[in-house]
Amino acid sequence: MQRTLAFDIELANVFDLAPGEDLEARAPFDIACAAAVEIGGATRHWYERDAGGRPTGHLAAATAREMLAHLEAAQKAGVRVVAWNGLSFDLRWLGHVADDSELARRVALELYDPMFQFFVQRGFPVGLAAVADAMGVVETKLMGGADAPKQWAAGEYQLVLDYVAGDCRITNAVFEAIEKERRIRWRTKKGTISSEPMAKLLPVRELLHAPEPDVSWMSTPLPRSKFTAWLAG
Repeated sequence: MQRTLAFDIELANVFDLAPGEDLEARAPFDIACAAAVEIGGATRHWYERDAGGRPTGHLAAATAREMLAHLEAAQKAGVRVVAWNGLSFDLRWLGHVADDSELARRVALELYDPMFQFFVQRGFPVGLAAVADAMGVVETKLMGGADAPKQWAAGEYQLVLDYVAGDCRITNAVFEAIEKERRIRWRTKKGTISSEPMAKLLPVRELLHAPEPDVSWMSTPLPRSKFTAWLAG
C-alpha cells in the first residue's frame, strides 16, 4: 500500500479581512508553524524555538527550507505528499519564506492537491471543511483558519500546533475517502450535497495541461493561472 503524507501551514500574520477580500491581497506572508502527518504514522512539526525550547516567532528561512527538503525526500521515496490547496498557497509561501522557490516548485509538481484537481475539473474551488463534512470525516477543526495567527500571537502555541496537525489528519482522511469512493462530495452553501467523479487522484504535473472546464455559467470565473502562475518563477 502506497504511503501518504499530508502537510499544512499556519500563517503568523494577524489581520481581519473585509467581507469578500482576497487573502492574497495581504501577501507576502510569514509562517507561524507547519506540520506533516503520515497516514498511520508520526506527526512532525516545524516552528522556531526560544532559548528555553518554547515555540516563538515565525519560521526562519532555514526551517522552511528544511521542511521543503523533507517533503521532497518523501516524494523521492515514493510517498504521496498531499495538501489541500497546497499548490496555490502552502508551497508558494513556504518557497517564499525559504527563499527557495525552485525547491518549492519541484515539490509542487509532484504534489497531490485534490482541491486543485477539483478546480481543474469544475472551474471553481471548494473548501476542505465542506468536503470533509459531506464525506463523513468526523475529526473537527479546533478553530477557524483566521483564528490561528491570533492564537499564536497570544501565546497559545500548543493549541495552534494541535490545530495544524488536525488539519493534516483531516486532509489525509478526505484523500482516503475520495480514493475509496472515486468521487469527491461537498456540502454546498445551500446546505445540499453535490458530487463530482474523481476516478484517480493525480499529481499536479499531470493536471497542468488538462482541458479547461466549461465556466460559461460563471460571471467571474477564476483563471487557472491564479493557482499556477508562481510555478513559472
